[in-house]
Formats: sequence, structure tokens, C-alpha cells
Amino acid sequence: MHAKDILIDGFNRIQEEVHAAVEGLGPDDLHARPSEAANSIAWLVWHLTRVQDDHVADAFGLDQVWLTQDWEKRFGLDLPRHDTGYGHNSAKVAKVRVDSPDLLTGYYDAVHAQSLGVLRELAAKDLERIVDERWDPPVSLGVRLVSVLADDLEHIGQAAYLRGLFQSAAS
Repeated sequence: MHAKDILIDGFNRIQEEVHAAVEGLGPDDLHARPSEAANSIAWLVWHLTRVQDDHVADAFGLDQVWLTQDWEKRFGLDLPRHDTGYGHNSAKVAKVRVDSPDLLTGYYDAVHAQSLGVLRELAAKDLERIVDERWDPPVSLGVRLVSVLADDLEHIGQAAYLRGLFQSAAS
């Protein structure tokens, strides 16, 4: 198995979990937060998608799906257009609102398609390419992709936990 196949499998798992975490939820469940300081399912899925979109596009010299496919307009959030949610406080988390899970899964699926497109073309040597020199040591493409994968899995796990928490409280 090649490294790109492992990455593709990992990103496919995120897509499956995004759908499982939000499908069938209404706006109240998507925006519920166990405390004012906590994130909502909608925010978590939006954020993990924005991070993947931003980081993969940057690493491969692509435009973000958020901007090129009008997802920014479709979401209509009162946030800066390049915002990924990093460092959001409670008030900014509350601004991420959607009417249905379809907007979240639609955006994720579009980002996922772009991510898979570039992952399928990877050669092993590509993973060594430096994509960010602001760190010590500089970040290679392989490290960046694993970082995105880890961050996305962490956040989708949080969303799945919230879904279970809210469903168990409702029963």
C-alpha cells in the first residue's frame, strides 16, 4: 500500500463520519452547545471543512472551494471570507448557523472531491516537498496532510460525541 492510499482512506473516513454526525439533525441539534464555551456540531463540521479546504488548497497551490464554488455566499456567515474558525470565541462560534445538514455535507463533499483529486496524483517524493517554512522544522506536504487528517478526525469525533450526548438527553 502506498502512502497516498493511506491518506485517501483516512480522508474517506472523515467524509463518512461527517455524514453520520449531521444527517437527520435539525437546526436546534446542529446549533446546540452543552455550554456557552463549547462548540456546536455545525461549527465543528464547518471548521474541520474550512481547515481542510484552506490547508489542502494552500499546499497544492489551488483556490479554496469555499471561494470558487460560492460556499461562502451559500453559508452567508457574518465572518471574514478567509475565516477558518481558528481561535473563535463563543460569540463567533454562535455565528456559524445553518438551516440543514445538507449545507454542511455539500460543502464537505466539495472539499473532499478537491482533496481526493490531488491525493490521487501524489508520488511518494511529493510528500517531502516543503509547504510551510514558518515552522522549525519546516513543514513537508506529508506532515501537513497528516496534520489536517488528525485535526479533522479530532473535530468529527467531537461532533459525534455531541450528537450522542444530545440524543441520549432527549430520550
